[in-house]
Amino acid sequence: MKENKLSKGPLLNDNGELIEAGYHTSLVKTYDKKLVKNSRICLKEWDYYYVGNNDYGIALTVADNGYMWLLSVTLLDFNLKKEISKSKMGWIPFKRFGMPESSEKGDVNVSKGQWKISYKLEKDKRHIEAEIPNFDKKGRALIVELYLDPMINDSMVIATPFEDRKRFYYNQKINLLKSSGHVTLGEEIFDFNDAYGVLDWGRGAWTYHNVWYWSSLSGLQDGHKIGFNLGYGFGDTSKASENMLFYDDQTFKLSDVEFVIPKKEDQLDYLSPWTFKSKDGAIDLTFEPILDRNSRTNILILMSDQHQVFGKFSGTFKVNQKTIKIKDMIGFAERVENKW
Repeated sequence: MKENKLSKGPLLNDNGELIEAGYHTSLVKTYDKKLVKNSRICLKEWDYYYVGNNDYGIALTVADNGYMWLLSVTLLDFNLKKEISKSKMGWIPFKRFGMPESSEKGDVNVSKGQWKISYKLEKDKRHIEAEIPNFDKKGRALIVELYLDPMINDSMVIATPFEDRKRFYYNQKINLLKSSGHVTLGEEIFDFNDAYGVLDWGRGAWTYHNVWYWSSLSGLQDGHKIGFNLGYGFGDTSKASENMLFYDDQTFKLSDVEFVIPKKEDQLDYLSPWTFKSKDGAIDLTFEPILDRNSRTNILILMSDQHQVFGKFSGTFKVNQKTIKIKDMIGFAERVENKW
């Protein structure tokens, strides 16, 4: 597959159609949500952050999905193989969150009841704050106070169409964000200094039924910065995939990938070891799950079945006649089915 590298310019034409499909390492396309057709129903906009180390992680979502909104926070403990997730969801009949049209400027500030989540750009840092009352069964509040520093210049950017020409997905994944700060749950303190994370910045006009696969990892091993983004199912990726490897200050574009999730009695067995392969042999990974952050929603016309599995990756990437090895690095891989 010959992949197209995006050129600078507007993302959409006046008819709300994607002008060019392809990939890049920065947001070279200008997104204007006013051009999106039928935006009250089809427009999906979200900022998702995950930050973690070998012991625990934190995930935060702010999503404005046309006719509904979602706030979600998850605290993960890899040693105990436990997670606590809280979500708040509601309907937005004719009102939006005002999500920024770029990841490079603009802030996200959302308050719903006693929930507060904010993402702020402060010079070259990303500042995450959250206050979630009654987060666990003991009624303790969760407080998030993190700063994220980019460790590399490049990111994964993809613009993909759907069969309907007025449907598209514009997405940026920023890996290797180095964290400082802490998360508190009541009197318990989780130290997030020298943890690493990713931003999933998504803007798009989606079709109703989708199944996607996504995997991400960021961290240090043997003194090297290592991050990757792997995935498919986000529209028609025939002109570009979203598969990239970041190694120190180098970026390697990867082509295809397949997530091989084992089955047990004809059902996907998310907690058994997975494999990740590519036709050209560039990707050869095994994934040993630790825990499955599973969430299922089925309300009226809205259905979501999400399995975001956290675990340890080992294996190799073969790029530019070089073999890059990783061993027991913690990341995640997910399979999501949505009717939204």
